Amino acid sequence: MKQPAILIPEGCDKVLLHACCAPCSSAIVEWLMANGVRPTIFYFNPNIWPREEYEIRKNESKRHAERLGLEWIDGDYDHEGWRTGVFGLENQPERGLRCEQCFTLRLAETARKAQELGFRYFATTLASSRWKSLEQIERAGQKAMAEVPGTVFWAQNWRKGGLQERRNQLLKENQFYNQQYCGCEFSARNGANTKPLLRAQMREAKKQHQAQLARMSEDIVRKLQRMTESRNVRTVMAYWPLPDEVDIRPLVDQLAAQGVSVVLPKVTGDETMELCHYASREDLEEGAFHIMEPVGEPFIAFDQIDFALVPGMAFDAAGHRLGRGKGYYDRFLSTHPDIYKIGVCFPFQRVAEVPSEAHDVVMDEVIS
Repeated sequence: MKQPAILIPEGCDKVLLHACCAPCSSAIVEWLMANGVRPTIFYFNPNIWPREEYEIRKNESKRHAERLGLEWIDGDYDHEGWRTGVFGLENQPERGLRCEQCFTLRLAETARKAQELGFRYFATTLASSRWKSLEQIERAGQKAMAEVPGTVFWAQNWRKGGLQERRNQLLKENQFYNQQYCGCEFSARNGANTKPLLRAQMREAKKQHQAQLARMSEDIVRKLQRMTESRNVRTVMAYWPLPDEVDIRPLVDQLAAQGVSVVLPKVTGDETMELCHYASREDLEEGAFHIMEPVGEPFIAFDQIDFALVPGMAFDAAGHRLGRGKGYYDRFLSTHPDIYKIGVCFPFQRVAEVPSEAHDVVMDEVIS
């Protein structure tokens, strides 16, 4: 007889669930609640760096739990204590001794919290990630269980039973903040996932410059206005900015009022972009990811575009661009290589080097 993919321990009707993030928790929490096990979420991840990245993931996890009416517990963010716990293992490869020690530290704290709250069983969403070693996680859970008498580690492969596929569905449905790295600074500094680390650094930089962003945008718009005047442009591919991007809306409206053909990108259902005409703000409506998108006539005369203004998280002197990780601009611009590409960013987003891959499109020019 075929055994079920997930086995509930005998007498388990509640569990303290260590959660690393909302995306990894989503399908697990849904399955537990549907099968008569009520989870209490314990967010304890002092490995995540920088602090700003930690707070983003923490708040997303908390919102997810509150939306479901679940208790959510905030563990302490003691990053220096975590660094002490993995001292000497900084240069270990992924899935090496540093990772197992990290799991052990976090699960031992989970076991202590379970004992404090009167939970017999504790589990972790770490076992839902295909990037992590299930064997290491199970060993860490066993060590934590031995350290804290009266607790039992629910060792479970949470990738089974369709939960991996369901996770991906819930990720899109809830538009969770999602990163492709665990958050460990040593993992990033040893050459893995440097793009996510740089994104986190740029988000922190934007936070620090929040009061100056409007003034910086005005300065950049003036530069762009001078540039468009000197080049006698007829068709411009622009963008409608997110709150943390250079606000080029005054330029977009000015160009449209002057008779320049302005086209803006629109995300389509198949994760690609198309361009649509923009004449005024009446041509906008909220689209994918809560971004304002054009609803004007589609534009396909790509050879008529004088240049494209492209936002980004970071740019370097060679024109390498760091996007938000979705790849929309790279996919679109790679199919139209003759379009002259101008990166637009705040001055602090100019960095020494942006990690690049073969599919990343390089800018012809960057204005900040």
